[in-house]
Amino acid sequence: MKTREFTLRTDRACMIDVTDKVCAVIRESGVQSGLCVVYCPHTTAGITINENADSDVRHDLLLGLREAFPNRREFRHAEGNSVAHLKSSCVGASQTILIEDGRPLLGTWQGVYFCEFDGPRTRRFQVKVLEDMAI
Repeated sequence: MKTREFTLRTDRACMIDVTDKVCAVIRESGVQSGLCVVYCPHTTAGITINENADSDVRHDLLLGLREAFPNRREFRHAEGNSVAHLKSSCVGASQTILIEDGRPLLGTWQGVYFCEFDGPRTRRFQVKVLEDMAI
């Protein structure tokens, strides 16, 4: 299946629920058993899987990351967004989701999030579905 690309507009720092988009790609692929990779091609953003039942979790994650990675005057990166690079490296650029019976094997409370650490920006992310191949 061909890689699907999505574009979104972000705020300064935010987590955008992209679960519906990911599930739609899986459904449209027709794959019953395989893997789905969600990938972010940016160095100051990332992809994570976390709770999607309570929006306060997103707030708390962003607060925790802000406290874990404070801006420091010792940073040398000319653009001044070293903190965003650190957060991106910590969260990661991709997530892999198992597919079974044509559905993502996400937990009851799990959702897939695009994490912005350096916005506002126009961003992209890709979704690729891979089917299990019998040997």
